[in-house]
Amino acid sequence: MQVTRIEAAGTYAAPGHFDVRTLRLQGADASPVDAFTVGLSVFLPAGGCEMSTTPLEKVYVVVEGEVTIVTDSGEATLGPLDSIYLAPDEARAIENRTNKAATMLVVMPPVPA
Repeated sequence: MQVTRIEAAGTYAAPGHFDVRTLRLQGADASPVDAFTVGLSVFLPAGGCEMSTTPLEKVYVVVEGEVTIVTDSGEATLGPLDSIYLAPDEARAIENRTNKAATMLVVMPPVPA
C-alpha cells in the first residue's frame, strides 16, 4: 500500500495548459503504479488547455466546479462527478468558463519516456 497525501503531492508540467495547478497523486514519480497515472488539476477562472492531441487515452472526472471539454465533434460541460473518456489522438481543449475554480481528476497511461 502506498498513500499519497495531498499535502505531499508533487507538481508536474502539463503542456499547453494555462492558469492551472497540477498535482500527481499516483503513478509516474508519485508511486510505483505502471499502468496509469492519476493527476489532480485545479483550473482557475478562465483557465484551461489549448486544443491539442496526445496518443494517450484519458478519463477526466470533475470533482468540484465546472469545466467544458471541446472536441472536434462538439463540447460537453461537466459538473461534479461527471466524467468523460477521450480516445487516443482525439483533439480536445479544456475551458473553465466560470468565475470559480474547478478541480478535475485526470486518469491516463504514463507518458512514454
